[in-house]
Amino acid sequence: MEIAAFILIILVASVLQTSTGFGFSILATPFLLLLFEPAEAVQINLILSFFISGALIMKIRQDIDFGILRRFLVGSAAGLPIGMMVFLVIDISHLKTGVSVLVIALTIMLMLNFRVRQNQKRDMLVGGLSGSFTTSIGMPGPPLLLYFSGTDTQKETIRGTTLAFYLFIYFISLIIQVVFAGTSKVIWISSLWALPLVFLGLYLGQLLFKWINQNVFRIFTYIILLFTGIFLLLDSWGFLNK
Repeated sequence: MEIAAFILIILVASVLQTSTGFGFSILATPFLLLLFEPAEAVQINLILSFFISGALIMKIRQDIDFGILRRFLVGSAAGLPIGMMVFLVIDISHLKTGVSVLVIALTIMLMLNFRVRQNQKRDMLVGGLSGSFTTSIGMPGPPLLLYFSGTDTQKETIRGTTLAFYLFIYFISLIIQVVFAGTSKVIWISSLWALPLVFLGLYLGQLLFKWINQNVFRIFTYIILLFTGIFLLLDSWGFLNK
């Protein structure tokens, strides 16, 4: 049963990551936390997400907004160590509760047509939040996704810029995780077994991206965010125990 769940999680999350630029960590991490210990779930997510970003980056490089990307990277430099300290100090259930409440509240605001004016300071702030989310729970997506949704950024720019940012953030976060939290054979063997599923997800996700228009993309974004927030909240309250 756990093997079947693992296969489904990785395949669906890979399709979402390829077609939207943000789906893997947002969808995979909550479910992986049900199958693995927190450090294992986070590191498996980081390894596979890094692989996906690297595999796609050359195909979508023309969609990258390098100005925003640069500011995201600057902001993440401060967020990465903060997230690692949070991971090592705070109980994982409390962390998931806080993140879930924040994601649900902000998603509802976006659905009610709340909008954000993009500027350089906010770009760096969002990059910092994404960095801290990556090293603490392996999910850099929510801050970027909420920010881009609030600014009505085109789906091509969202996918290109987030994947380019992830290529950096996942690599650095994985190194920080291994150094401070350690690693295990389970993490690397599980990641190796997941690679064929990731390849399949890359192919299917590329096909799906061509059929998603901007309105469908926005609705899809809200659904994924709400699902992630509610799932994390239920898990943190003990309703989804292993």
